[in-house]
Amino acid sequence: MTDVGSESLADAGVAGAREQMTNVGNGPLADAGVLPVITIDRADHAGPLAGALLQGGIAHAEVALRTPAAAEAIERMRGEAAQMTVGAGTVLSVEQADRAVSSGAHFLVSPALDAAIVDWCEARSVPLIPGVATPTEVNAASQRGLRTLKLFPAEQLGGVALLQALRAPFPQVQFVPTGGISARNLPDYARQPNVVACGGSWIAGREAIAARRFADIVVAAREARAIVRQVRRERSEAR
Repeated sequence: MTDVGSESLADAGVAGAREQMTNVGNGPLADAGVLPVITIDRADHAGPLAGALLQGGIAHAEVALRTPAAAEAIERMRGEAAQMTVGAGTVLSVEQADRAVSSGAHFLVSPALDAAIVDWCEARSVPLIPGVATPTEVNAASQRGLRTLKLFPAEQLGGVALLQALRAPFPQVQFVPTGGISARNLPDYARQPNVVACGGSWIAGREAIAARRFADIVVAAREARAIVRQVRRERSEAR
């Protein structure tokens, strides 16, 4: 899709549906270059959290379906911060996918490549970022027309070196590496041409949200955006 969550797909044909499902990496996700991964324990924290991310310059987030509050948190972020593009993460089944979309999720993120979830998303024009860990999985996803993939767990798999190795055989694929990324190594990942955005919990950690340290989240979001902008500026100047 050209802009995550920006248009109705009721009348989309098959080609349009696949375009929506596979191009989730365009639009605000690519603009920001980072994807905050949110684990939230209280749904009433969702509104202030969304406000903090927006104040820090990030207009999207992935709410992990790891807590009982996750679905309601997605609803509240959608309702209280209309500018936010809200995704659901840790989607492991079709049932979870359906629940997340019913709660208002604009897109889904899975830690694995599950054919049933891919089929479900394609049939309903739901943007999906599936997880991959090997060249075999990258190829399988690419054969399904998926072009934006979550490399997970990135650091444990080889990090930047693996991304560099995957670039030549899979030039059509862009990655959202997640797992082990922080402000410290964000520049190394952001420099890679096949990285559209970096996912991670360091921007809005579970403890910071629970303690309502939203000012700290604003600072972390601004820092991440500044790092990505600087890296992209340097890359552009080097061309």
